[in-house]
Amino acid sequence: MPLKWVLHWQPNAGTTVNTQILNEVSQCVESINGVKEGRWKATLTYYKPMLRDQSQAPELPRDFLGISLPEQPNKYYFIIRGQRIVLEADSSIQTIMEKLQSYKSRVALYFEGFQYQLGDFQLRVGKVTPTHSDNLRGIIMEVEYLPLSSLEKSRQVMEEFVDIWQEAISKRSLPGHFMHIEPSFVEYGLSDHYSSQHTAVQYATVMAQLIATQSVQAARN
Repeated sequence: MPLKWVLHWQPNAGTTVNTQILNEVSQCVESINGVKEGRWKATLTYYKPMLRDQSQAPELPRDFLGISLPEQPNKYYFIIRGQRIVLEADSSIQTIMEKLQSYKSRVALYFEGFQYQLGDFQLRVGKVTPTHSDNLRGIIMEVEYLPLSSLEKSRQVMEEFVDIWQEAISKRSLPGHFMHIEPSFVEYGLSDHYSSQHTAVQYATVMAQLIATQSVQAARN
């Protein structure tokens, strides 16, 4: 499958994300001739174990993430970051988990917005919100390069595209910038050939970064 990078908006110190920034980012994609194609949505859920017996605690992962991706509607992805494990399951696993009641959903986030076509690239720009509120938690951007699926072979073209994008967005003098943090896919047992599991790991990395950013802001306030 085509390779993608997942970037997130890193606000400047003392600033927060808002819908004005999201609108400016979307306008910026259109200003570099991105053609709007429709909506997209991914969901990320943070699970904690429901311990009926405390002696179980060491055996169970302390927490893990579950992710549903629009390009794989029949699949569900689990990530245990502490042990660097990523698993692909059938989407019906969510119903099974609810019935088993061994893990409870603590936080669920939507990543949703618009998809754009730009030559050989597909861009998705969206907001990050809790499932039961419109409270904006972050801004995310997927950059997908359609011709290649090798991480290494596509690195140069991806870096060049992101540089052009950063230059375009910097002209709008917004209080922040997009960041790309590449996880160590090898630690998760993933190869150079891109898959949806790579995407799931990137979303988990972005989630951790968003939480860290908000923790810093909360400490400042």
